Formats: sequence, C-alpha cells, structure tokens
Amino acid sequence: MGQKSISDINNILKNLSVKELNSFIMEFNVDERQGVKKLVAKAQKMLEKYELELQRTYKMGEFERKYSDYEFICGIDEVGRGPLAGPVVAGAVILPKDCDILYLNDSKQLSAKKREELYDEIMEKAVAAKTAMVSPAQIDEINILQATYEAMRTAISQLEVKPTLLLNDAVNIPGVDIKQIGIIKGDAKSKSIAAASIIAKVTRDAMMVEYDKLYPEYDFASNKGYGSAKHIEAIKKFGPCPIHRETFITNFVK
Repeated sequence: MGQKSISDINNILKNLSVKELNSFIMEFNVDERQGVKKLVAKAQKMLEKYELELQRTYKMGEFERKYSDYEFICGIDEVGRGPLAGPVVAGAVILPKDCDILYLNDSKQLSAKKREELYDEIMEKAVAAKTAMVSPAQIDEINILQATYEAMRTAISQLEVKPTLLLNDAVNIPGVDIKQIGIIKGDAKSKSIAAASIIAKVTRDAMMVEYDKLYPEYDFASNKGYGSAKHIEAIKKFGPCPIHRETFITNFVK
C-alpha cells in the first residue's frame, strides 16, 4: 500500500476518540511531511488538553473523596435567584462513586451547547437527579431566599434515593434532616454541585425559551428573565407579564 495522503490522515484524526490519540501520534510521528507534523502536533495538544481536564475533574472530586464514607452524596445548587421574571430552579444530583463525567463545572462557565451535552450525560449516569422550581408568585409571597430553600427541599424529596450527605453551594438548607456541608463557590469546586448547577440551568433556560413564545416582547429567550436593558425597556413600555416577580420590578413599574 502507498503512503496515506495528508487529507486522509487529517480525516483519521477528526474521527479519533481521545483515547486513540496516543496510537495516532506513535504511528505518524515518523512521517517527515510538514502537513503530517502539524497534525501530530495538533494531536499532542488535544492529548495535553485532555490530560489537564482529567486533572481538573479529579480535583473537583476532592469533597466527594473527603466524605466518601457517605454512601449517597448529593450535590445541590440553584439558578435564577437574580432574574426579574421566571421561577427559581434547584437541582439535586447523586453521582456514582466512580463518576467519570469530564468538563463538569459551574454552569455559568460553560456554553449552552456544552451544558446540554452534559445534562444528557448527567441524567444518564447519575444514581438519581431531579430539579424543582418555585414560581414567581410564590417568590413574591415568601421572598427569594425562602423560595430557593423550598426549591432545594423539593428537589431532594423527589430523588429516588435518599441522600446521606448534602454538598450545597454556600447555603445551609433549613428543614432538612440530612447532614449538610456548605461550600463557597461549590459549583466550581465539587463535581456533584456542578452537576446540580448544570441540570438546574438547562431546565430553567428551556422554560424561559418557552415563555418567550408566550411573551415575545420581553426577549426571554435571550435574557432568560434577567434585567437586560431591552427587558427593562419592555417592562416600562408594556408593564409586567404573568411570570414577572412583582417584588423585583417595583423600580420599573409606575
């Protein structure tokens, strides 16, 4: 057989899994063509990036390892405390002890596409995972902090497996009879909390996209209920819609 073309080698690289990169590098490292050298260098960078991600993900399991005596460690996080409209949504996720999901991180640090990919992987691999929401009307009635706690309690209560330890993003949830550990910026430090952050964010964002179809003048698909300039102008022009939090928009409504 003749020598593979650079185009063929490029196509091979495009279709490789990360675990196959080493073999690719070993096979083509002896090829002296500049185009192939560039592809080998690209494969090496991909492998280095993957190994750095393995290290970062391992570090994010620090708290899960520290409390590994607890059988079912559940990460808890919420999204939507700050918006002017829409619910607050909490996520609760119990990951398996040998969880191998890469790229888990604070949901705000991830692209929408990556969050959606991770959502599917989390829901597939988790021992148990649930989201729960509290409506704008209830937020107005009991305040956002209490609404956040209520969403968290509901998410926990709906899990098919009862957690033996909760890892929370910063807060201590009242009214829960399970040991809790609050971790400041936990969604960037614990893979369980990061997973909860991601499923909550994907769930809430999808809801706001649907609300945009009902109330298009507020641009909810883009702003997700947060107080963008366009959103605030729409409130001033059209007044509030049924999913606005009345206690959050008093400065914009006469």
